[in-house]
Amino acid sequence: MALYERRRKRPEMNLVPLIDVLTMLIFFAFVTMQFKSVATLNITLPKVETAGKNEFKGSVTIAVDKEGKMNFNGKPMAEEQLAPMLKAIRDMDRNIPVLIQADQDTPIKNVTFVMDTCRKTGLIKFSLQSR
Repeated sequence: MALYERRRKRPEMNLVPLIDVLTMLIFFAFVTMQFKSVATLNITLPKVETAGKNEFKGSVTIAVDKEGKMNFNGKPMAEEQLAPMLKAIRDMDRNIPVLIQADQDTPIKNVTFVMDTCRKTGLIKFSLQSR
């Protein structure tokens, strides 16, 4: 028999380091998480550098139907009128976005004509709208 009996300490778990590690994992998850919705994945908004410099605000919409008829911002126009109209727009704002709307049955030559005319006039921010 020993005069001094040793009592064993009950094992305990140190929770402070565990809480620190879990906090860092949660913080890392929030920092690396990407909050993108499905509807905004394919949209690139144009940068507006010339806000307030001229009267023309907005974008240009060119619609081409399956017969090759064109509309410029909702008004009918001929192919010969497209280049002068785009040059006038380019003189006002070089960075104006041009949206090309084409019917699914439109021949590719009509769509490429509009795209090529945009490039020739110096308007390089154009996109083709789809469903």
